[in-house]
Amino acid sequence: MKVLVVGKGGREHAIITALKESPTEAEIYSFPGSDAIFELAKPVEADGVASLVSFMTENEIDLCVAGEESYLVKDEGLANACEAAGIPCWGPHKEAAQLEASKEFAKEFMVRHAIPTGGYTPVETIEEARVAIAGQYPTVLKFDGLAAGKGVAVCLDEKMAEEFLDEVLVQRKFGAGRLLVEEFLEGPEISIFASVVDEEYQILAPARDYKRIYDADEGPNTGGMGAVSSLEMFEGDLREVIDATIVKPTVEGLKKDGLPYRGFLYFGLMLTPQGPKVIEYNCRFGDPEAEAVLPLITGDFAAYVSEGARGELRPDLIQFSDGWSICLVSASAGYPASSRSGDVISGVGEVSNARVFHAGTKRNASGQFETAGGRVLVVVAKGETREAAVARVYEESDKVSFDGMQRRSDIGIRNF
Repeated sequence: MKVLVVGKGGREHAIITALKESPTEAEIYSFPGSDAIFELAKPVEADGVASLVSFMTENEIDLCVAGEESYLVKDEGLANACEAAGIPCWGPHKEAAQLEASKEFAKEFMVRHAIPTGGYTPVETIEEARVAIAGQYPTVLKFDGLAAGKGVAVCLDEKMAEEFLDEVLVQRKFGAGRLLVEEFLEGPEISIFASVVDEEYQILAPARDYKRIYDADEGPNTGGMGAVSSLEMFEGDLREVIDATIVKPTVEGLKKDGLPYRGFLYFGLMLTPQGPKVIEYNCRFGDPEAEAVLPLITGDFAAYVSEGARGELRPDLIQFSDGWSICLVSASAGYPASSRSGDVISGVGEVSNARVFHAGTKRNASGQFETAGGRVLVVVAKGETREAAVARVYEESDKVSFDGMQRRSDIGIRNF
């Protein structure tokens, strides 16, 4: 089987690793990929969706896996173009991917299908935003479009709100688009993933990620500084409640609205005193949650994804290990405001009893890996208990270093 995985970060490195380790043999290609990914997959040259699909057609690719969200809504949409070319794609059509690409679209969808979420007001100007906030803090501000996980601000006071409003509506840091002023929801967060194939779905292992750059959830938001995953996070009847009130109505809503969906669907939830409520949807695996969840999967992941893309959900093809999986992100100097590149990374080869997924690295002229992005690499370790997994992931991560490295010390500890 020939598989092409679209994306270049730690999530795609983890997906490709899971495909490579499956009993079903797969010849893997990647676009745009990375130096680390190309140790497992063959590189592909393309300049957009059309040329990418042409490559797949000419090289008789059997399956396309959409790791990165941008290509799902770029040009005609990756899944749409694949379908037109007769190539099975694990990733939703452009129309359904608006659940992630537009926060306002997602909110309207949730309201229409009675899916629990916080209140919201869409605005176009700073003046409208100030009226919507009405001096109520904390408040949540979200850029309406894609922003690589950085277009959200939880503002504790007027100063924080004004700074973010200026970035989004004046400086246009994330491009053109509206802003949502949302109700602040309180409670622990949890990330839920489901494999959706038309009208069927399977809920996967849950996760919890850590967005803030510093310990104790302080500092600016990032794309994610670490994540924890375990089936044990489904305490009591939590799984059943989430299924009945959120996952099932979402899948039924996609059908009612005529939005074709085959692929991973992410539900970012807040466990409020009134019950679970949706913070956001992502139309792909989360990052860095994927790096924590995928190592728990056993069975034939490649066959599972392939069958799903062809219209048949096969839960029997995969299982989830007991215990805990924790991933710990090492970020570059200056992140998230900026990122420094070119710092040589040492110690990767010394990591044992753990996995290393590359998020933002490249090889230099000497063949060494060096930093080439904000989030540089991810170390993932498993343990029978959360405490054992925490101890192992930090022990192994301590072997890796580079100048300016930023890393939290409370991943898997805080919020438990």
